[in-house]
Amino acid sequence: MGVDVIFKIAAVGILTAVVGQVLKHSGKEEISTLTTLAGLIIALLMVLNLITTLFDTVKGLFNF
Repeated sequence: MGVDVIFKIAAVGILTAVVGQVLKHSGKEEISTLTTLAGLIIALLMVLNLITTLFDTVKGLFNF
């Protein structure tokens, strides 16, 4: 669970940036914005999964 999650989030960010720039230079700014928003949502869902795991671990730690 260590560094691989950081690499996955970075990969989503890089891929989103590249696709967004290609679409923006093609003249499709609206689709570029939607692509960027989709990348942001994917990254936030990955972080949300990590936060859920953290809360479950803390809950299990204090469960007697």
